[in-house]
Amino acid sequence: MSNSSIHFHLSFIEPQAHYVEVSMVIQGFDQDFLDLKMPVWTPGSYLIREFSKNLEQVQAQDENGNDIEIQKINKNTWRVNSKGQETKINYRVYSFEKSVRTNFVDDQHAFISPAGTFFYIDGYLDHASTVQVSLPSFWSKISTGLDLIEGKVNLFFAENFDILYDTPLEIGNQDTWTFNAAGIPHEFAMVGTANYDKDRLSADIKKIVEVETEIWGSNPNDKYVFITHNYLSSHGGLEHLNSTVLAASRSAYQSNIGYNNFLSLVAHEYFHLWNVKRLRPANLGPFNYEEENYTSLLWIFEGFTAYYDNIITRRCGFRNEQEYLNELVSEFNLVLNRAGRNVQSVGLSSFDTWIKQYRPDENSPNVSISYYNKGAMLATMIDIIIIAKTNGTKRLDDVLKAAYNKYYLIENRGITEKEFQDLAEEVSGISLKEIFNAVYVTEDLDYNAYFNLVGYQFIDINRETETPSLGIKVSHHDGRTVIKNVDRNSAAWVDGLNVDDEIIAVNGNRLDPQGRELDQAIATSSLGDPLNILVARDGLMREITVHLKASDKVSYVIERNPESTDQQRRLGDIWLSLS
Repeated sequence: MSNSSIHFHLSFIEPQAHYVEVSMVIQGFDQDFLDLKMPVWTPGSYLIREFSKNLEQVQAQDENGNDIEIQKINKNTWRVNSKGQETKINYRVYSFEKSVRTNFVDDQHAFISPAGTFFYIDGYLDHASTVQVSLPSFWSKISTGLDLIEGKVNLFFAENFDILYDTPLEIGNQDTWTFNAAGIPHEFAMVGTANYDKDRLSADIKKIVEVETEIWGSNPNDKYVFITHNYLSSHGGLEHLNSTVLAASRSAYQSNIGYNNFLSLVAHEYFHLWNVKRLRPANLGPFNYEEENYTSLLWIFEGFTAYYDNIITRRCGFRNEQEYLNELVSEFNLVLNRAGRNVQSVGLSSFDTWIKQYRPDENSPNVSISYYNKGAMLATMIDIIIIAKTNGTKRLDDVLKAAYNKYYLIENRGITEKEFQDLAEEVSGISLKEIFNAVYVTEDLDYNAYFNLVGYQFIDINRETETPSLGIKVSHHDGRTVIKNVDRNSAAWVDGLNVDDEIIAVNGNRLDPQGRELDQAIATSSLGDPLNILVARDGLMREITVHLKASDKVSYVIERNPESTDQQRRLGDIWLSLS
């Protein structure tokens, strides 16, 4: 196959209708037929997305323009009877889903997510390919981590399909600029209207890049691209091999909280350069693009990253001590206020990401947790105990750097959980058995005991209060108050209020459009008191008597422990980079 080639061409005839036209020219494959496959998911976003649903008008021709038989043989596979000759495949991709992981095309710009755009030939994921982009007259820029072929205009090269699928393209008139960090050129591509300060962003992100590079010991790239889509309201990101795609609210840059949250997002996605893109779970790579790729280790590769994104903003000086602690404790409160923490372990949360994480429903809080939040909690405990037991000479940073050196730079393979634990214990010289055992059970660690080691305490400020509660979440819309969630074992759960019930009245008083009568009734009642609630369920009226129970919601804070020793306070200063 040394003379074989795969070439793609992208064009935009009807961008206002949200289409990208793709042609694929295949040469030098001496086979009677080739199976062309469209991935069903994209790495970093663990959900079967069925990208082939967006394809239209798939056709095949020989080099003379004659039609060649092509047949769809399953949901994401087209068999073309190429008979060893040069073959051109043409198809259109409908692209109108705003996210960091899916194609979006309109008259302003095109975001191309390669896993949802390009066929691969079955059996040839290791084959190189080229991508030519034809710009409409009203667009002028392409931002991508793909290598531009020297001397060519808008012609890019990918060494294999893993690289191609991991390198998105932003095409349009995005605002672009470059800066150097850790000795590497970084391009920033801002899409959409937003009021940002380029110099400030460049300076602050440079700090993030250099702090993270110091943690890992070296930077694996010779270039990097940040693609940011600005919307009315959005927040999220997806990591790639030498780029990331971010979604931000266009007003975020103007407030201290919004700006720091954006910097945390940048820190999170950039941290993935090492943690998951290179140091990776054994089961994530080489990828199978046709089905789920299961791993129980996302609590490390996403959860640890969720821990580091905020603590890096603390190390960079963007957040003070209290601001950082507020961000950290929010991870704990999110998990500890979900009944699902008693049902799903963080290891199972990782394994079940394919069916639960990206498909939440009204009962999700009762049956699941996020490996992002719970993983960040466990990372905190590991970092703290290593700092405490080594007298501040080591921390989680040292474990990650050692794992990266051994399993990526030297052995270039994925890591198992046991290997990670063994290495962490070898580097730190301490047992981490208690924390790693907690990955597969629902019981909580004694978090306060860990925080005490570094001069802090973890306290529930609601611990001595008993507040009457129904245990529901409602929405107020068009004058209607509708139940959206019912907490497991709450008063509403026990006595039979349902999701989608519209609350009409309480104790004979009709609700106003904001449901204030319900709030007032709860506030003036005691535990065990009955509330007579009139609901409309599927259009029929029904009165349900609910006996109020105590709220089980917690509100933890992390604060200085007034009884800590000088040594514990010193270790806490090391933990939070306060000294």
